[in-house]
Amino acid sequence: MTPEEQLKALGLELPPTPRPGGIYKPVLIQGGLAYVSGHPPVRQDGTWVLGRVGADLTLEQGQAAARQVGLAILATLRAGLESLDRVSRLVKLLGMVNSTPDFADHPKVINGCSELFVEVFGEERGMGARSAVGMGSLPRNIAVEIEAIFEIEG
Repeated sequence: MTPEEQLKALGLELPPTPRPGGIYKPVLIQGGLAYVSGHPPVRQDGTWVLGRVGADLTLEQGQAAARQVGLAILATLRAGLESLDRVSRLVKLLGMVNSTPDFADHPKVINGCSELFVEVFGEERGMGARSAVGMGSLPRNIAVEIEAIFEIEG
């Protein structure tokens, strides 16, 4: 199945693409790569998941927030590429978790996004290199911010 077909088969609905919170492009296409700027966890109604994992949010809620970020990234990719079928593979993810100083499961939080990409693109195309780090704060108190690099066709 293509990524677009897989989205439908999984019953996934993409949220609205988030508006830039500064002076940057949400996605930049250069040299066969799509560089996706950091995205917040956007819900279907356009609101964001807020709070710190380890205080306001549980690990599971953090994972759900990371999955929402993944859906927002897919929405931005689709808007920039016209179809997710142009994605050859995920190259790299950087996941940032708004967390308490004692929280240590940042990679488990970012798994929420990584698992989504494997579901949509398959293991070979949807699993890339990755970093997951904790932050003392994130813009507007969002729970998770993730940026990504994808290899694209055409």
